[in-house]
Amino acid sequence: MTWLNGWGYLLLAGLCEVLYATIIPRTEGFTRLWPSLYCSFFLLLSIYLLSLSVRVLPMGLAYAVWVGIGTLGIVLYGVLVLGESLGLLRSLCLVMIVAGIVGLKLVEPAPSAA
Repeated sequence: MTWLNGWGYLLLAGLCEVLYATIIPRTEGFTRLWPSLYCSFFLLLSIYLLSLSVRVLPMGLAYAVWVGIGTLGIVLYGVLVLGESLGLLRSLCLVMIVAGIVGLKLVEPAPSAA
């Protein structure tokens, strides 16, 4: 499982962020047990995986990518599942987020020898 390095953990953390965020409305302010447990589980797992990724990746880079993955995932969930609209400007903003994530990966600093 060589893919499960800093970037692998970061991608899984981003996926978990999407999973917890999609259920937040169903928790009804964390007053419903099962949706709240689901949300809490994936929230904690997401943060744990993010913490594993920053063992290898710089914190600023990892956090920015984690938030970007979550943002993209939730917007796509809203469009595909909830029927939210995706106009030209929203699409352009999503493209800029993807470009930012790709750009951060391309200019990732080399690990320092410690």
